[in-house]
Amino acid sequence: MNYFSSDFKLGILGGGQLGKMLLYNTRKFDIYTCVLEASEDAPCKIACDEFHLGNLMDFDAVYNFGKQVDVLTIEIENVNVDALEALEKEGIKVYPASKTLRTIQNKAKQKLFYVDNGLPTAPFSRFAYLSEIEDAIENGGLQLPFVWKAAQFGYDGNGVKVVRQLSDLEGLPKGECIAENLVPFKNELAVIVARNASGDIKTYPVVEMEFHPEANQVEYVICPARIDKTVAKKAQEVALSVSKAFNHVGLLAVEMFQTQDDQILINEVAPRPHNSGHQTIEASYTSQFEQHIRAILDLPLGRTDSKVGGVMVNLVGAEGHTGNVVYQNIESIMKMDGVTPHIYGKKQTRPFRKMGHVTIVDEDLSQARKVAEDVKKTIKVIST
Repeated sequence: MNYFSSDFKLGILGGGQLGKMLLYNTRKFDIYTCVLEASEDAPCKIACDEFHLGNLMDFDAVYNFGKQVDVLTIEIENVNVDALEALEKEGIKVYPASKTLRTIQNKAKQKLFYVDNGLPTAPFSRFAYLSEIEDAIENGGLQLPFVWKAAQFGYDGNGVKVVRQLSDLEGLPKGECIAENLVPFKNELAVIVARNASGDIKTYPVVEMEFHPEANQVEYVICPARIDKTVAKKAQEVALSVSKAFNHVGLLAVEMFQTQDDQILINEVAPRPHNSGHQTIEASYTSQFEQHIRAILDLPLGRTDSKVGGVMVNLVGAEGHTGNVVYQNIESIMKMDGVTPHIYGKKQTRPFRKMGHVTIVDEDLSQARKVAEDVKKTIKVIST
């Protein structure tokens, strides 16, 4: 099929910043794109060929949108999977497949998938209701501390909480959830795997993620991870095993823990471009966004190694600020060597909302990390 400067239509479910960065590449290749999103002010709106308003969880909205395109992909997991399944039956190519997405959307099903496929992950218990956790603690069937995770609709640190005492459960959603053993880890790592429909597969270098202690969001992504080569190889092998089990097409970001004894445990996955791959835009031969387009269109996969060391800093809304966004001191960071800001186009900020990111590149990774610290201290995402 001819995708370039043709009548081919690529559909993207979701109009956020990941979709916007995908569109950098569809514009580069002159691939016609249609976006479905519920918000009139979505970042994707400025760059797609067609913008459709609709609820991503509504069957009819997703189904009717999907009937108008040739290939359908996502930039967010929370979409109506029944509609995707119906579209697949009618011959529309959907990547990731509805079967994959149905498993990944629910953290309990996702964890059971790892167990069923012999993939390493932290021990956990599944609960239909939050009250069952309270009963299990009181009856001695569940030991504190543990990590509570909502089974569905968690994002950007929401839907995850370390529970150290019974009172920590207060105010949490009452529905399906898991309680996962608290893993004493050295590092949080991630590997992005790319696979096209022909079965060609490549991995990006292992990255190291540093998290904000309060928001439970990624604060820095460091590439390559500052770990032993044997550990890096093990992490890539685990990521490839996960990819094989899902038989996915597109990108699969695999988040992992490196334990104190250098074992690798799968935390969770995302079947799309991911926060752990943003530095690839400047630091890699092929960005994760271009790679996703290549993979879902069954084109040759691009080179995945890095040209230079890269560190990504997330720009999130400052605490105490809600309203029209201002990027304070952005000119100051742009004076720094190797620094590139990416602004997502969200006009309204709120505490810890992802508003952009900054990539720092340098042949010396330790220098890039130092500059990243300076960037974090300098730029502030505030409101007017």
